[in-house]
Amino acid sequence: MNRQRRKEERQRRAEDRGQWASKTEYILVVAGNVVGLGNVWRFPYLCYKNGGGTFLVPYGVFALLFGIPLFLLETSIGQYTQEGFVTCWTKLCPLAQGVGYGHIIIKMFDLSYIIIQAWALFYLIFSFSSQLPWASCENSWNTADCLSLHNLDFNSTNRTVLKNTTSAAIEFWERRVLGMSGGIEELGSVRWELALCLLVCWMCCYFCVWKSVRSSGKVAYVTATFPYVMLIILLIRGATLPGAVDGIYYYLYPDINHLANVKVWMEAGSQIMFSYSLTAGTLTVLGSYNEYNNDCYKDCFWISLLNSGTSFVAGFVIFSVLGFMAQSQGVTVDTVVDSGPGLAFIAYPQATALMPFPQFWTVCFFLMLLFLSVDTHFVTVECLITSIMDVFPKLFRKRGRHEIFVFITCLIFFITHLILVTDGGIYVFQLFDYYGTTGFCEYFMALCECLALSWGFGADRIITIIEDMTGQKPSFFFKLCWKYIIPVVSLISFILYLIDYKHLQFNDSYIYPDWAYALGWIMTLSSVLMVPFGAIGKTLMAVRASTKHLSSLFCPAEDPILQRKKAGEEETATELTSAITT
Repeated sequence: MNRQRRKEERQRRAEDRGQWASKTEYILVVAGNVVGLGNVWRFPYLCYKNGGGTFLVPYGVFALLFGIPLFLLETSIGQYTQEGFVTCWTKLCPLAQGVGYGHIIIKMFDLSYIIIQAWALFYLIFSFSSQLPWASCENSWNTADCLSLHNLDFNSTNRTVLKNTTSAAIEFWERRVLGMSGGIEELGSVRWELALCLLVCWMCCYFCVWKSVRSSGKVAYVTATFPYVMLIILLIRGATLPGAVDGIYYYLYPDINHLANVKVWMEAGSQIMFSYSLTAGTLTVLGSYNEYNNDCYKDCFWISLLNSGTSFVAGFVIFSVLGFMAQSQGVTVDTVVDSGPGLAFIAYPQATALMPFPQFWTVCFFLMLLFLSVDTHFVTVECLITSIMDVFPKLFRKRGRHEIFVFITCLIFFITHLILVTDGGIYVFQLFDYYGTTGFCEYFMALCECLALSWGFGADRIITIIEDMTGQKPSFFFKLCWKYIIPVVSLISFILYLIDYKHLQFNDSYIYPDWAYALGWIMTLSSVLMVPFGAIGKTLMAVRASTKHLSSLFCPAEDPILQRKKAGEEETATELTSAITT
């Protein structure tokens, strides 16, 4: 009877809060979120930099010990509680609710990545030009030191002349797109073209999430699948280019010596955390829109495999083209390799400009970047809004208020992000990227999550809940990871990060002023300190309410699922005893 009542309660909550229309929508949205820019511009470079094929060893180890177990843990608690990443803790470990508030702050910094979407849109518009503007020096923004793409010759005997020149692609990026100032102290004016691109991106985001999962689930059919179409097209094209084999050789050539380097292992762990969207609350929110009996156990394996597989294939796409570019310029591949914005907005556009029909390949590449960033961004907004609305359900769950709240949120962040499209905006973005969503926060959150859930709430209870939801009992391996391996590795990585910390430098040359570094650390600590502050606040509230059992802060009252299981075991034992007696 109680089970039926709980089922009816879950159904009423699903109708009020929303639910995925189908399992396909859920898979597409999660896949679209985890398969993002990090798969294309970060993983291939890390692989090349950290021992080629050898890097797959630490990457695979972290995927197995860190990625998949945390993916299952975060998804299952969302599916079980049917709550956002803040309120879910009231049903699990109230003392750790500060983790959820920390996620809110991390999400706010994550939203700054929309500027990449604006840059991609800006490049996409210029990709339809009869002559790609980053291939020549015949433009108003070019300087006397500009060297057009087709005149680049790194085998030139006059090295002094070569060092005093700047490629057309770099000048387009720095002078036309960014209008780079001398530093963060010189923000300058808003660049209206980029501001319009930013406005378009936020408008698209609004219409993706304005009806919550009812709209975002439908949008994912396009945003999650289209990048794979572009990736396949670019893969086929890259494999047929001269020099592609050289690029792939640099990408995968193994160097076993790198396995002894601790930094290689740390970067593998950071890539798993970033690429799998772990410790950010995203998987918890997306899982909360599932039906109670969804097989999240199987989902975590398939989506993790898809994510890592996409990263591996993207490396062939990127390095085959970089190999072609190196051969065209008569240099080695390591001369043209880059990561992050440098790869997406300088190196790769230069390479496509050297191909026949360059406009077509450039359009394909920036369409892929655009869609990769679109679904990651709107999922971030959806998770932030869902979690805030779950904290104040009576205020926001009324008809029409969801759309208004989404609109106000998008408008506020659009106005805030105008600072990113100023002349000094790139310096601000790098500050957000380096300090706001750093590995320091990721490892700390992973440590807190596992301690709260596996030691506070109880790893055995989580195993029982997953078994009740999916009908499959997770392996003991997951319990081992949650209780021991992930907390220990997270603590070690957290300490090593502090030991190895270096101040942010832009392009390895520009040094930020002291106030910028202080601001950066405030951004980092703003999410981390939410955990102890939240715990102190909960404890004081419990003491003030004269709560006798403070242990309930670590773990709520006995879970109905476990009660039902114990009752079933006792009933079976009673029947067995009666049978023996008879």
